[in-house]
Amino acid sequence: MPRPAGTTNPQKTVLFTDLVAPKTLVVLAGPTGVGKTELSVALAQQVGSPVISCDSRQLYRELCIGVARPDEELLRTVPHYFIADRSVQDAYSVGQYEQDAIALLNELFAHHDTLLMVGGSGLYIDAVCYGMDCMPAVDDELRETLMHRLSLEGIDSLRRELRVLDPDYYGTVDLRNPARVVRALEVCLTAGKPFSKIRRNSPKNRNFSVRFIVLTRSRATLYERINARVDRMMAQGLLEEARQMLPFRHLNALKTVGYRELFRHFDGEITLNQAVELIKRNTRRYAKRQLTWFGRYEGAEWIDVEQDAVAI
Repeated sequence: MPRPAGTTNPQKTVLFTDLVAPKTLVVLAGPTGVGKTELSVALAQQVGSPVISCDSRQLYRELCIGVARPDEELLRTVPHYFIADRSVQDAYSVGQYEQDAIALLNELFAHHDTLLMVGGSGLYIDAVCYGMDCMPAVDDELRETLMHRLSLEGIDSLRRELRVLDPDYYGTVDLRNPARVVRALEVCLTAGKPFSKIRRNSPKNRNFSVRFIVLTRSRATLYERINARVDRMMAQGLLEEARQMLPFRHLNALKTVGYRELFRHFDGEITLNQAVELIKRNTRRYAKRQLTWFGRYEGAEWIDVEQDAVAI
């Protein structure tokens, strides 16, 4: 199983069928910049749990400043899993995260009745709580071909092909989102069947209950925090960190806010000031999408960090 930062001794695998006591996974979610990291450590200490990170970018050891990785003091306070435990050059998918996270929960629930998972990557949270569909592995060459077509022909050409290969999914997908159109085409062409026929759209059975806690702040305060955090990242050396990542810019791990804007600056497309302002804007937009995603969680407890300190 994955090991927490600073530890070296893996534990024996224990199956859920070996467990008797009811188990609960507490999911502490919220938009970027809301303050999850600091609160997660206090909550982990209160419930006696390690912190299981559910952040799709903090996984990578080369990414630190740009992904707001917890500092070393916080990492030493309680064990953290899925933090800087692999390279950006290692292919890693949400499906693999699901497998790794469930295996980790198998281990940890042998010693804990309550575990804490923290993050803002909604798809990764869903993978652990509900399960992902079994999608075929996609060849890198096919993905590159589709992305090349997207850049040359535009999204309309890919939309038309998707409409032929999978009219059902074509009727429901956000056709303005190129990532979703490309992903559906990848699966259709790889599996030889419609993407809509492979998606299960039904949750897997989990042998633990889930309690969702979503942190929030007023929109104005959240945006101010995001802007200030970007300025802080730049002061801490994000520009140089991004420069070191230039050789890996084609990898999925680097197609993220904070790096792609600086890559455009290195290419001479925009000034540094423009890049910084784009990082702020795109991070604010990402936070808005996260809030929309978390709004789907039925029974979630929404806590305003500014007003509900007692509840926290």
